[in-house]
Amino acid sequence: MKVLYVCSELFPLLKTGGLADVSAALPPALHKAGCDVRMLLPAYPALQAAFTSLRGKPLLRLPHAGYIGPHWGESLAANPPRLQCGHFADNRLFTYLIDAPALYHRAGNPYLNPEGQAWPDNAVRFAWLGWAAACLGQGLDDNWQPDIVHCHDWHTGLAPIYQRELALREQPLAASVFTIHNLAYQGLFPNTVFDQLGLPPDLFGIDGLEFYDQVSFMKAAIQFAQRITTVSPSYAREILTPEQGVGLDGLLRSRVDVLSGILNGVDYKVWSPAHDDVLAQTYDVQDISKKANAKAQLQKKLALQPRPEGLVFGVVSRLSEQKGLHLVQAVVDEIAANGGQLALLGAGDGDLEQAFAQAASKHPGQVAVHRGYDEALGHAIIAGSDVMLVPSRFEPCGLTQLYAMRYGTLPLVHRVGGLADTVVDCTPNHLGDGTACGFVFDDFSVAGLQSALARAFALKQQPELWKTVQQNAMRLRFDWDIAAQSYQALYRELRPSA
Repeated sequence: MKVLYVCSELFPLLKTGGLADVSAALPPALHKAGCDVRMLLPAYPALQAAFTSLRGKPLLRLPHAGYIGPHWGESLAANPPRLQCGHFADNRLFTYLIDAPALYHRAGNPYLNPEGQAWPDNAVRFAWLGWAAACLGQGLDDNWQPDIVHCHDWHTGLAPIYQRELALREQPLAASVFTIHNLAYQGLFPNTVFDQLGLPPDLFGIDGLEFYDQVSFMKAAIQFAQRITTVSPSYAREILTPEQGVGLDGLLRSRVDVLSGILNGVDYKVWSPAHDDVLAQTYDVQDISKKANAKAQLQKKLALQPRPEGLVFGVVSRLSEQKGLHLVQAVVDEIAANGGQLALLGAGDGDLEQAFAQAASKHPGQVAVHRGYDEALGHAIIAGSDVMLVPSRFEPCGLTQLYAMRYGTLPLVHRVGGLADTVVDCTPNHLGDGTACGFVFDDFSVAGLQSALARAFALKQQPELWKTVQQNAMRLRFDWDIAAQSYQALYRELRPSA
């Protein structure tokens, strides 16, 4: 089975969120499962700097079919987009990079300028990613023809419609699969950009890309991909409802027969306390007492009071209402009053950033806040905390709770999406049958979070039971091999003869 994996970021070279972690782990797992996988990404400077082009492999020029495809513009006409072929040092999979300096050689991150504003031509930039995927799907590389073009999130959303339009005029060659990582980020653009996408005019309508008089890349993919997946079974059900469908629930219900949820996995070569370079002393489930060293290391690093018995609550997250961080902000005083500590790493909503900064000033030695993202500090917080707070309003899958459990850090989560699929609450029944691995609350409110916090403080007073739950969590495995097998089965449904 030949699979073209299309994405917009890749850990450790370029990361803005969990999508990069998935892109680093799932393709190798598919390869291990027997798929011939190649990757396609834009040639951002950070990626190109780590890229080794294959000797003797010519650049593949992306065609402009005339009747379809994103517009060139003057800058692209002078230097047409091409595909470089090669690989990264830490990822030996064959990779295509879209070499188009006018589109991708910029400061900032893949989507935003250095001031944090979206690039005004993002629609065209990511239309080219979809166009390149469709061209490869239709045989652009004479030496390799994919059976499946597997696209991820809105940045790749135009690939299925470009594939369909090409297939209407040529023999269809590759099937399309689209994975929704977060439906809330839809790739919405003014209707004026539609003319730049090189699609038939009738596709700007209710049965096409139009979404409340805007262009939606996410809707395009949901409308035209042959199979749609999300990153957890619960989220696949939740997005069929008005509460979590973000305006696309009706369309998703109409395509429920091709929609499924496949839980994300964890790359345990990266996320494991047994061999984490961030830790001064590694540990595992057999010597969990050494986790205390990670806690002491974190407290020292963040200038928190050295309290071995106090509960440290960790947050590694984008600061937003969606992530439920306004609930955490509302209980900071309560955590401190009960002798707990908060270690927070993140950035996002300005009001939340300010509120947490004020909490750190109000509770020195008990609340530490680091604005931004730091991969090493993220590992230190996940390892050194006792409880990881993930109280999201909605959560397609969530990776933080999976990382935390591997480190013996008990996740405290809202029962939604992938959090509901992976965390078993510390109820008496679950404590009795040995399945408990965290704390779960149902009511998305301050009171709901407070009830879970109270149970965490109470369980901490029973050291042996706390240790048992930690060990339960550490023994759980959410391997990418399992996810890869599920994707492979889906691919076979689309291409049984491949």
